[in-house]
Amino acid sequence: MDFMKNKKSEIKYIIIVGDGMADYPVKELGNKTPLEYARTPNMDFLARQGKVGLVKTIPDGVPPGSDVANLNVLGYEPAKYYSGRGPLEAASLGIKLGHDETAWRCNLVNIENGMMNDFTAGHITSEEAKKLIKIINNNLQTDKLKFYPGVSYRHIMVSTDIPEGISCVPPHDITGQPIEAYLPKGGGSDAIKDLMFASKEFLSKHKVNVERKAQGKKEANMIWLWGQGKNIAFPSLKERFGLTGGVITAVDLLKGIGKVIGLKSVNVPGATGFIDTAYEAKALHAIDVLKKDNFVFVHVESPDEAGHMGDVNLKVRAIEDFDQKVVGTILSKIGAFEKVRILLLPDHYTPVSLKTHSSEPVPFIIYGQGIEPDKFESFNERNSKDSDLIVEQGWKLIELLVGG
Repeated sequence: MDFMKNKKSEIKYIIIVGDGMADYPVKELGNKTPLEYARTPNMDFLARQGKVGLVKTIPDGVPPGSDVANLNVLGYEPAKYYSGRGPLEAASLGIKLGHDETAWRCNLVNIENGMMNDFTAGHITSEEAKKLIKIINNNLQTDKLKFYPGVSYRHIMVSTDIPEGISCVPPHDITGQPIEAYLPKGGGSDAIKDLMFASKEFLSKHKVNVERKAQGKKEANMIWLWGQGKNIAFPSLKERFGLTGGVITAVDLLKGIGKVIGLKSVNVPGATGFIDTAYEAKALHAIDVLKKDNFVFVHVESPDEAGHMGDVNLKVRAIEDFDQKVVGTILSKIGAFEKVRILLLPDHYTPVSLKTHSSEPVPFIIYGQGIEPDKFESFNERNSKDSDLIVEQGWKLIELLVGG
């Protein structure tokens, strides 16, 4: 794609993702979606001045997740480059996998009466979680098995002695449901289940959980293993499109995707991956990246977390904060650059009514240098479905951004 390596590299490219922002109409909101209901003057400005479209970020037959969706958004066909969530998150933590090693996502979860009460263990802090992962390692580590601390409830296990072909369910898909029907299945799955249940024996007695219980917080009383996969080699964004820059996110998965495609992971103090994240600081760090490079990927997790919680008011708040503090701040600063293009979208739906992801095509906006406005006055799911701009293969969306 030589046309992407000529003078187009002079343009500054920004991708802004409001994770899980898309949703269904909600009765309490007058049958509007949270995105329709929320006050979003900055995204609406982009819609008026750019083009609104619809993109399929989740391929048919593939479970809807941020891993597959964001690989598509960044131009990497999941059928070629996806083996599981685990190795992408391992990369973000600097864990180098051997050819015979498998990386697993390891959630700290809260189980009550056999139910998945909270897949985030009450959004446990990274400091608390690090102590729990240490005790898990002390009790469960072997010469073929090790645990690594990540951020909040998101961690990694690396194994060499567990067979492939095990089927695992993401814990965020089963909030409020009995876990028995969703435990790992397939040959070798007993080893994974044994690890999960063995963790219960010592986690509930740990000082961290004793203190959380005394404070009325949810305990991290079990691990949940899923998202396993092996390493796959990725060509860089620079090799493919002539793009260099950074990824701004609080989530290890997105940091890992950025790392394997050659982007720098930008540390933003106060970025939490929840409603209290450092929105404005993320936007300002994005502008700083563009002073040196020509590409930045900005990811905000809070709308997705609110969707998983089934909290419509929190989701509206997350979307409004995203619009005002991230999109608005970026728009106020991009005048420093002569040429800019912005792609803005949710990676997938996370409907509050489902409390998990769904697979519908998502709305997007493309705005900036050389982009002629279309007919839409606002950005939401309903408008995107009336658009003639439809991208069926999500991994080709980036070509629309950088190719014209």
